[in-house]
Order: sequence, then C-alpha cells, then structure tokens
Amino acid sequence: MRAPSRPPRVIMSANTETWLFLGATGRIGRMVLRHWSAVPPGARLVPQSRAAGEGLLQWDPLDPAVPVQAEVIFAFAGVTRSGEGARLNVDLGEAAVAMARHCGVRRVLLASSSAVYGPGAQMSEETPCKPVNDYGAAKLAMERAVAGAEVETCCLRIGNVAWADALLGRMGEGNAVTLDRFDDGEGPRRSYIGPRTLADVLVALARHPDPLPPVLNVALQRPVAMSGLLEAARQPWRWRPAPATAVQDVTLDCARLAALVDLPEGAAEPAALIAEGEGLKEPA
Repeated sequence: MRAPSRPPRVIMSANTETWLFLGATGRIGRMVLRHWSAVPPGARLVPQSRAAGEGLLQWDPLDPAVPVQAEVIFAFAGVTRSGEGARLNVDLGEAAVAMARHCGVRRVLLASSSAVYGPGAQMSEETPCKPVNDYGAAKLAMERAVAGAEVETCCLRIGNVAWADALLGRMGEGNAVTLDRFDDGEGPRRSYIGPRTLADVLVALARHPDPLPPVLNVALQRPVAMSGLLEAARQPWRWRPAPATAVQDVTLDCARLAALVDLPEGAAEPAALIAEGEGLKEPA
C-alpha cells in the first residue's frame, strides 16, 4: 500500500462521519469537489486518487489494504475506454463494495451511467437495458456484479453532466459544433444535470434516512434540447441532416429520484445548466 504524499484534506464539523470519494480527480469528481469546497456540516471528506496531489489520499482502490475508515463511499473511479479495457469498471465497482463490506460502510453510491439503457425516451429504472457500446455494457455488468451485496449499494445511472459531457465539455472558443437535424426538424434531446445540482443530490442521497433503491436514474426531470444548450452558451453551431445511425433521444424518467430528493425548479433550463458550470468546468 502506498502512503499518501501528504495528509488528505479533512474538513471537520461536530458529529462528523467520513465520506470517502473514490475517483476525486476524474472530470465529474473534480466538479463535485469544487462545489464541496465547503463540505456540508457533519462530513469529513477524504478524496482519493491514484496519483499524488495536494489534499488527496494517494491509493489504488483495487488495493485490498484499505487505508481509511468511512461511513459513506462515493465510488466514482472508472474509465470510459472501449474494448476489454472497459472491464475495469466492473473490477472497480466490485472493489468498492468489497471495501465497504470490510470496513462496515453503511452506504455506497456507485457511479453507473444512462449508457446502460441504449437509446430511448423517458426510460425508467424498469426499462430493459440494451447498451450499444462497450462502456454501457461494462457499467451494466458492474451493476449486476454488485447486485445483492451485503452492504447497501445504490447504482446511480447518471445522465449527461453539464460541462463534463461530450457537447459542452469539448467546446472551445472558435470551435463550431454540428448537430443532427431529424425528420421532425428538431435535434438531439438528452437528460442532463448540472454539476452543482449533482453535488447537492449526492449529499441528499448520502444522508437519506431510508434505504435507497439498488438502481436510480440521476438527472433532471425534463429533457434538454442540445440546440438550446448551445444557444445558451453562445456557441457557434450548425445543422446537418441526421444520418441513419443518429440517435435523437436518450432521456430518463427520474420520478424515483424526485421522490427522494428535492430537485430545483428551473434547473433543466439551458441557461441554468450553462450557469452551473461557472467556477466548476474545466478551463477551455
């Protein structure tokens, strides 16, 4: 086991419990932790990374020698690669649950993805999963590998996170974007959540008094038109006829999430999603 390069950042308050965040230097992890620069009262945050960094616990989550005790694990370590490499997502998910069982963790919030479904509109947690890429297949295999774990584990099927997604996250000054226009004259629609809202949802789920469901869609209730996001971001873009392989809808039914946590009114408006990236998104 490698020792941390320096003591991990610890944010304390009265009656604290420890939250271990695996994958703190991933794109979504960095956004969440920036929003948690002042962690809510009652939390002691330990952010983990395999690489050395100020305030980080340097440790490989596949290492069975666990260096810290925690009450809640946010398991966001993962890879987006294709092919056999995507299998690492299964290994990391299983390792997080094994760690939780060994340490007496009360809850694991395990980052999955809406990619487990494949294309479709308003897909609920009961919708049959038909992933169309290696990443989605690996996340689904991860969910199945941890199903029935002895420790409470909730797999979060996260939709697009604004500014960490393939659209906004790759924008740069002067870069034009092309959107597919479908036969109805409209473009792609996706389920989104802003990074600040996601961070707040994670806190609410970590502290929810009742057991969480084994899988949970995580996004805002109303789908978002990608054209609306680009207009709100004042990003140059243009249409192209949608090819036969293009997918117009990948949207989620998040009624189950809305019954557990308060989702802010208006957060799905394109301008609100763009604004949530202020101070949290990666430099262009």
